[in-house]
Formats: sequence, structure tokens, C-alpha cells
Amino acid sequence: MPSYIHELLLLLFRNRSGAVADLLRELDVELPEYDDVHAESSDLSNLQPAEYRADQVLFLVHGTQKVLGVILEVQLGRDEDKPYTWPAYIANLRARHRCPVCLLVITIEDAVARWAERTLELGPGTRCTPWVVGPSNMPVVTELKDAKENVELAVLSAIEHGQSEDILLAARIASTAIVASADIDAERSRLYHDLILISLSEHAPKAFEMTMNSLFRYEYKSEPLRSLVMKGRAEGRVELVCKLLTTRFGPLNDAVQARIGSAQKEQIEALAERLLTAQTLEEALASLS
Repeated sequence: MPSYIHELLLLLFRNRSGAVADLLRELDVELPEYDDVHAESSDLSNLQPAEYRADQVLFLVHGTQKVLGVILEVQLGRDEDKPYTWPAYIANLRARHRCPVCLLVITIEDAVARWAERTLELGPGTRCTPWVVGPSNMPVVTELKDAKENVELAVLSAIEHGQSEDILLAARIASTAIVASADIDAERSRLYHDLILISLSEHAPKAFEMTMNSLFRYEYKSEPLRSLVMKGRAEGRVELVCKLLTTRFGPLNDAVQARIGSAQKEQIEALAERLLTAQTLEEALASLS
């Protein structure tokens, strides 16, 4: 996975702070009663010269009272400094805000998850245990209704399971997240679309092909695409491909839409597969030549 995946993963939680609480709930964490979740400074330094900065800090708030602080860390590999700095993050945030604090670590590899979830022995009788999410315990989001209710969680599910040996499952989760994110604002939709495809990249082209097959089946399930069924599968595929191209590259002009509309079935299928990996609209449309 590219290193910039770290920042892209954090964007999921910056775009929707409540996803942190949803994820903790999925881990069976007993959360206090709260009304809202909001982000605060991730600077966890105390008055000493050492600087401690977490990836993200959020608070569950009930009324005007902070009832739980959540330190979010995206960990793409082992870092032997973290068993020492993570307890400092927790202690400093707890002392500063006088409320309970927990650490939530997001990983994309089970080996890193196993390393991160170890109980940290701070000294005799004193321990610290992070909550860790990785591919083995990330909820599988395959129902469109669930994905639409929490798009960020659906996208994270697609990322976590994108490298699964079960390619069919990875494709199903990815297609669910792509369809669910098609109805949100265009900027977030394009970002999430690309993020999902990055997670599938090592399985290309098989996963891409299976993802497109799954997406075509959503002609019958997705509410925004339900009207496509009445127009027939062939025309429905054209409109679905146009919708996905728009999600990735922005609005299509009339000439491009007409070009796609006059293409043969085999060309549409080739375009459907190409659009997942193409870097530009022109590259995607090359299959129509």
C-alpha cells in the first residue's frame, strides 16, 4: 500500500467524526451516553520538551461534558516507539480533559494488528491495551442499506478487505461501497472511489472484473439506479458506466455520452473494466476506439 494511504484513511474520520463511535461500537466497546462527536487538537504534548502528536483526537460529548476521548492512530507498519508513546498520549489527554480516554488503532494488515493489540506492560500491575481494527475484525459491509447509512464505514470495510484472499468477497464489499458513495457530494465520492480502487490494486484485473460484475447487479438494488432496470440491462449498463465515469472524472459532455451510448456491448464491458484503473477520462475511453 502507498504511504499516502495513511492520510486518506484519516480523511474518512475527518469527514465524519461519528464513524469513530460506530467503529468502537462494532468492537463491542461500551460507550457512555453522548450527543455528539467532535474533533480537537491532536497535540498531546505536556509541559515537557518532548512532543507527542496523535493522528487524530475526538471526543464524545454529552451536553457540555466530554464523556470519552478517543485517540485515533493509523498504523501501516510496526513502530517500536509506539508502545512507549501511546500510553503518554492517553495519560496526557486524560489529565488535560479530566475524562476517560481510549486508543483506537486502524491497521490494514493482520500482522500489524496483532502487533498493535498487545497489552502494553507499563510496570508492575500497570497495563494499557489499545483497541485495534484490522482485516480480521473489520465489519463486512455488503448490504447497500447499511453502506448508505454509514458510507465511511463501508469504504473502510472495502479498504480493510481489499486484499482478502476471497476475491469475490472483496469485490462485493468494494462494489457496495462504490454504489453507496455515488450519492454523496462529488468531491468525497471521487476520493472514496479512488481509495477503494487502491485497496483492490494487487488483485487486478480479476478483482476489478468481479467488482464491475457486482456493480452491474446493483442495477436492481440501488435506489438511485432503480430506474435503469426499466430501460433494459444494456442501456442500464451504459448509464451505470456513465455514472461511474462522472464520479471519477467529473461531468461528461454530450459528445462523450453519445459515444458511449453508441458503443457495442463488448466495448461497454471493456470500458467498465478500464475505468477502474484509468488515470484520465481519455485513457478510460480508449477501449471505445
